[in-house]
Amino acid sequence: MKAYTSDKIKNIAVLGHGGKGKTTLCEAMLYLAGATDRLGKVADGNTVLDFDAEEKKRKTSISTAMAAIEWDGYKLNILDTPGLFDFENSKWEAVRAAETILVVTSAGSGLDVGTEKAVKAAIKEGKKIFFAITKTDSDQRSFYKTFDALKEAYGTKLCPTVVPYMEGNTVKSYVNFIDNTAFAYNNEKGSKVDIPEDATISDMKDIFKETVASADDELMEKFFEEQDFTQEETIKGFKEGINQGVIYPVIAVAGLTGAAADQLLNVLAWTAPSAKDAAGETALAEDDSEVEVACDPAAPLAAICFKTIADPFVGKMSFFKVVSGRLAADVPAFNMRTGDSEKLGKIVTVKGSKQEDAKEIPAGDIGVITKLANVKTGDTLCDPKRKLSLKPVFSLKPCLSMAVKVRKKGEDEKAAQAINRLKEEDPSISYEMNKETKEQILSGLGDQHLDVIVSKLKDKFGVEIDLENPKVAYRETIRSRTEVQGKYKKQSGGHGQYGDVWIRFEPCDSDELVFAEEVFGGAVPKNYFPAVEKGLQESVKKGVLAGYPMVGVKATLYDGSYHPVDSSEMAFKSAANVAYKDGIPKANPTILEPIGTLVALMPDDKLGDIMGDVTKRRGRVLGMGPAEEPKMQELTAEVPMANMNDFTTVLRSVTAGRGSFTFEFTRYEQAPQDVIDKVIEESKKEEE
Repeated sequence: MKAYTSDKIKNIAVLGHGGKGKTTLCEAMLYLAGATDRLGKVADGNTVLDFDAEEKKRKTSISTAMAAIEWDGYKLNILDTPGLFDFENSKWEAVRAAETILVVTSAGSGLDVGTEKAVKAAIKEGKKIFFAITKTDSDQRSFYKTFDALKEAYGTKLCPTVVPYMEGNTVKSYVNFIDNTAFAYNNEKGSKVDIPEDATISDMKDIFKETVASADDELMEKFFEEQDFTQEETIKGFKEGINQGVIYPVIAVAGLTGAAADQLLNVLAWTAPSAKDAAGETALAEDDSEVEVACDPAAPLAAICFKTIADPFVGKMSFFKVVSGRLAADVPAFNMRTGDSEKLGKIVTVKGSKQEDAKEIPAGDIGVITKLANVKTGDTLCDPKRKLSLKPVFSLKPCLSMAVKVRKKGEDEKAAQAINRLKEEDPSISYEMNKETKEQILSGLGDQHLDVIVSKLKDKFGVEIDLENPKVAYRETIRSRTEVQGKYKKQSGGHGQYGDVWIRFEPCDSDELVFAEEVFGGAVPKNYFPAVEKGLQESVKKGVLAGYPMVGVKATLYDGSYHPVDSSEMAFKSAANVAYKDGIPKANPTILEPIGTLVALMPDDKLGDIMGDVTKRRGRVLGMGPAEEPKMQELTAEVPMANMNDFTTVLRSVTAGRGSFTFEFTRYEQAPQDVIDKVIEESKKEEE
């Protein structure tokens, strides 16, 4: 592929709900542009962009894939993203690299959740929005039903740009209002036809003209005077409206056959913002002051790593969007996160899994550098003489956690290394040791996300694991006061061992053991006090009911006795342990469960369902009310952490993916008796 300047480069992220035809549409665009010699199908597992073995097996996208195509003198970098919410983090990688968001939905659909989320992401990140309504050639599917649903949500910004002319349920041609042409299609091949005399087409054209005119005062005057726009005026007003964020073009297309895909490519090439116009950013200098970074190839280097692939066979691949300057072997590259200079590996452009060598990645373009061991997603590479940090890649926090059990003994380290490799390419994965339960905890965005991780570990790294619900870190405490003697006496010839203590145990408000002494008259010498405290500190690590750590206990040493020859620190430490084992069961011990604070967002009409689910989990609702986001409610509650394992799945199911939540540990409180009995029973089973 030839080199392109930033005014001829357009970076386009393809977003939308799962199953709406994003990858199929991308495949059609690649085929029409000559980037591939066949029109692959997702169902056949032979598309360019769903190249990962997991994607072929599941017949769905699970990570962002890229392909560059050439169309009408422009280079279009197409970033195809997953639509399943478990792989939503990949969406944000593509949004970070693109200037234009192409939101794909299908004819006959209402306003689906994926469309809502895609538009919100584009608005949040200041990207330009285009809509593609695909599957328009399918029987019983109405483009206009979907258009009306979008228009109800996004109002006058919606601009019908390429629309189908229908006779009954059959599309006869597609009309492009930008150049005022109509084409009939036999699969992807179009032939020019007359624009049909049709009331619906006429109404759509009026909406188009009014929307375009809204971005330009002169065009608005012509519109009111019912004058036609020239193509030059149309494109000028259209582009201006897109840049202002007041025009969302809507293009009808059929991805599976490729019908009107050329019209979609024309609209993107002619009107989507170029990297030169829209790829500039505001960065932070070393002193945290803001620096404007223009998309200029002659300026110092500034590039963001927006995606990483860590493959045991292919090696590490770092995807970069170059904002200014160029990435090349002869250009110094400083990593702001590590504070080190990076020696660049091989530079390539990619088309799905295929690589093509490149000399450099210029300003505004996207490319890949291999074998950058110390570079992570979100890192900024810059000129060492102009040190700055670009905005990092937004990453979702994992919300579903499971305990990892390695199938083959001795492969724990191998599993940890493999998961850490996967973490390099997916920042939404968390993997850490729970020091209390001694379990390795793997966290992700949902069941499917974790299932893919397990599958990749087996197929790519040869490690087999099982996932189980993680143990809950309970605590034990006491509810009453008791006084007890602990005596340790041992005689085995020669010097013996003797330690005698009287200790008062009582409840207190503390996360640790509180030790005090009230010994009078030297009944226990002071030099043995530390040994008594140490014996108690070691003892409270394991409670008497189920073996969980003790909290909220005050132990006061108030009497005892010693032997001038046989007493020792070890003897008094052992005596303290005896007192603990005898005294705590008499102090009304109980089990505390961890409580977390849940803040959940959901649509207005789902508040009752979620509140009911939270109540079933023994949650206490603390408050509710309208969220900042329109038509959404916020629910705050305290819920036992042991009951939250599947909340992610339930919330997503009830709200059709619109809901979200945060959940953080708050405190410990006494568990109800049925929970206490269950915890004790499970502890006994583990010991057996």
